[in-house]
Amino acid sequence: MTIRRRTSGLALAAACSLALTACSAGDLGSSDDAGGSSSVTITYLAGNQEQDVKEAQQLIKDFMAKTPGVTVKLESRPGGTEGDNIVKTRLSTGDMTDVFSYNTGSLFQAIAPQKNLVPISDQPYIGDIDENFKKTVTAGDQVYGVPAGGFMAGAVLYNIPVYTKLGLKVPTTWAEFMANNAKIKAAGGGVAPVIQTYGETWTSQLFVLGDFHNVAAAESDFADRYTKNQAKYSTSPAAKKGFEHTQQVHDAGYQNSDFASAKLPDGLRMLAQGKGAHYPILTGVVNDMIDTYPNGAKDVGLFALPGDDASKNGLTVWTPNGVYIPNTTTGDKLEAAKKFLAFVASPDGCKSLATAGVPTGPYAVKGCELPADVPQAIKDMQPYLDKPGGSSLALEFLSPVKGPSLEQITVEVGSGIRKAQDGAARYDEDVKKQAQQLGLAGW
Repeated sequence: MTIRRRTSGLALAAACSLALTACSAGDLGSSDDAGGSSSVTITYLAGNQEQDVKEAQQLIKDFMAKTPGVTVKLESRPGGTEGDNIVKTRLSTGDMTDVFSYNTGSLFQAIAPQKNLVPISDQPYIGDIDENFKKTVTAGDQVYGVPAGGFMAGAVLYNIPVYTKLGLKVPTTWAEFMANNAKIKAAGGGVAPVIQTYGETWTSQLFVLGDFHNVAAAESDFADRYTKNQAKYSTSPAAKKGFEHTQQVHDAGYQNSDFASAKLPDGLRMLAQGKGAHYPILTGVVNDMIDTYPNGAKDVGLFALPGDDASKNGLTVWTPNGVYIPNTTTGDKLEAAKKFLAFVASPDGCKSLATAGVPTGPYAVKGCELPADVPQAIKDMQPYLDKPGGSSLALEFLSPVKGPSLEQITVEVGSGIRKAQDGAARYDEDVKKQAQQLGLAGW
């Protein structure tokens, strides 16, 4: 069920068009290349997906241009479980690169940061890092990582021309959303009110996972109680609503007729061409959409998955990867590594990342502004992040409890095979085994 940043789960699938590429140490810079002029050489480990490599290369290039005397070499690792194992093994054997990029939240906690990483709480830029992000890279009372990129959101992408034609307003409650769907269906014209693409099962989860801001708004301690097995999806009225909403959209006949077989590219085409009005999905897919349908940059907007209370309407966000320093980095290399993290967590670092690719959302560093030409859907995220209480972290950043079968369950609920209550109860059983394997108290 986990949505990760370009390493596995939904985020890997969200980067559906990216090819895996190899990049090894020595690809960018070395002390020999510089004719011996570089006094310190450090290595940086990043993911091997195409966009990961492009961003890492650009960061390295721009950092070295601003930091004479430091050379950075790039190494890469695969994503998913294989990549996780590489990171954990290299940390445990003392063989980690001088700096590395990795996940935040529960996966960050799994690499034993207090044992393996260098804390950076004393660095002058810490106050400029978004509080939501800092929560995901903190262990004990120490911060260990800086953000490499922008937030992603689990939200509703919508076709602006459809809204304009029908005189619809962006909904801030579920009732308003369903009323909009009813008007779209009644208008005809072959426009599906809600796009679903169960041919790629991961895309079925957003009504549940993207709804967590509303869960947290109703039950502020849900994540903590959930971790302790004191709260469940099937018995929490707020948490269960994601399953109920999935069922309601199906039962009302608001989905595209080919929802069972359609895949992500089909959903993006329908959205960009106005054949579908709403698509609950991750903002990580926006770039893929406009690569094929450039008009989507202006014709597709975004709004948060609405809940029951308009006054608490807000966005569920996923953080970018963190960049960390292992405690095996010492001496001059440690000082160089700290300079690299300071660059990543600066407006110059954000500009470097923007040069490498269109942001997936607003940056997690104060002073970093989105380029003026980013797609409208990405621009639409910013007000939620600027508003106090307008955004919440996805549950996976607040609790290690998760299960592998959510996407199959939400497909069943969204296909009319299983009712919402049954789906929520089944998911509660799905996470139980995972929690027991982690040895969590109360399970």
